[in-house]
Amino acid sequence: MANPDFTVRATSRIYIASATELLPSLVGDRRVVVVTDATIDRLYADLLKPYEKILIGRGETIKTLQTAEQIVRQLVAMGADRNTFLLAVGGGIVTDIAGFVASIYMRGIRFGFISTTLLGQVDASVGGKNGVNLDGYKNMIGCFTQPEFVICDPTMLLTLPEREFRAGLAEIVKASIIGDEAMFCRLEQATVEELRRDRKLLAAAVRSAVRVKAEIVERDEREAGDRRLLNLGHTLAHAIEKSSKAMIHGEAVAVGTAVVADVAVKIGLLTSVQRDRIRALLVRFGLTIAPPVAMSRLLKVMTKDKKSAGNDLHLILPREIGRCEVMTVHKQDLNSWFE
Repeated sequence: MANPDFTVRATSRIYIASATELLPSLVGDRRVVVVTDATIDRLYADLLKPYEKILIGRGETIKTLQTAEQIVRQLVAMGADRNTFLLAVGGGIVTDIAGFVASIYMRGIRFGFISTTLLGQVDASVGGKNGVNLDGYKNMIGCFTQPEFVICDPTMLLTLPEREFRAGLAEIVKASIIGDEAMFCRLEQATVEELRRDRKLLAAAVRSAVRVKAEIVERDEREAGDRRLLNLGHTLAHAIEKSSKAMIHGEAVAVGTAVVADVAVKIGLLTSVQRDRIRALLVRFGLTIAPPVAMSRLLKVMTKDKKSAGNDLHLILPREIGRCEVMTVHKQDLNSWFE
């Protein structure tokens, strides 16, 4: 069996490699049930042909308890037991739901991911967070359970629609702001077209983002401290997704990252020069950095974010490119910070 590129909590192995070459050795002779959607099932029919399948829909609206219940019912009907291995193949929505189901089915069965989107490879599939949404609020119901393995196959990104690819780049920019200044500088010299065409450059960017996340999760799996840094741009992004259908997740993260960079300059934490570099890189990748709805509306939603604690909200702000800080702000002060 190949050596993983990264490990998380000693139990979760992360590979940046070919899924076709690696998957058979990782699952062995276990019974495997694949959770995926019809598009992925069609695109990767040869890879998934040996396994039983449960197909689900697409889009954020299906990331619900109802979908999780449907999967559980199908597993019961298939006679899946505690030795069954659940394999999620798809983007972040598929891996979030399947990881949640695997964590609760018969009190927990083994599971793994093949991530097929850029955003999924650099963020959603890594770290052990699994869950579903409730009434439009992101990931309100979930758990921390590490997948046995995650395969990030950069060749799978060749079929990704342009919009989803750009949205994934927002998460790579986010990761570089958190912990890889050298990658940020490298991205400043690249175009979207170069990243799509140059497999070595794209693989390096994916590897960088996964490394940043894996190292932080290794220190703080359950988000009691350092893991909060990974939420850079996400508090506002989740409010955008709750308030508007105009943006997909990565696009909302780009807006959230740009806005908190402005806030960091306002309170004297970040220089305007570095703020401008952050904004310029997001724009360079074709991402919008203006909120699609009024900030007053977003602030109301932010107060209900799951990362809040009583009357305080943990907000992640860049101190410089490559280093961020967790700030605690009283909810009553949000208007003055974001006006």
